[in-house]
Amino acid sequence: MKIYTRTGDRGETSLLDGTRVGKADPRVEAFGEVDELNAWLGLSRSTALASDLDEALVAIQRDLFALGARLADPASKIAARVAKVALGDDDVERLEHVIDRLEAELPPLTRFILAGGSPGGAALHVARAVCRRAERRMMALEPAPEAVMIRYINRLSDLLFVMARAVNRRAGVAETEW
Repeated sequence: MKIYTRTGDRGETSLLDGTRVGKADPRVEAFGEVDELNAWLGLSRSTALASDLDEALVAIQRDLFALGARLADPASKIAARVAKVALGDDDVERLEHVIDRLEAELPPLTRFILAGGSPGGAALHVARAVCRRAERRMMALEPAPEAVMIRYINRLSDLLFVMARAVNRRAGVAETEW
């Protein structure tokens, strides 16, 4: 199979149901942001994170593929039949459990902090910002994405913030307060 298809050479792409849309279509923008987020998580993982964080990020990357597929399937014709694109409340709860576990090792926040720190922490802060942008793009879609998709992406941005703090703390890098 060749990587190029030439089907997008005129500025269009296909959704999962075969519908052709412009590459600047809001839906394409939304799943493009999710794809960028996934790439930032890959970069974050390349910084040699602790195994517990790396394992959590691998699961999240898989979830983001599912989320992107669901965004590319607005009529839910494909997603309902393909098990690996399932995304549910249990996935949101999994994120919450990781947040709770990581927050237990962090001092409470008393001020805003500036993004940065160690390479892994800084990459996770960028991923958090991209996650928020993906959420904004998703909120602009018609029809609106399923509520669980919004809950997932919202909770994920919280997790990425906490994860960045944990990575920096574990690396012995102090947070810079604002």
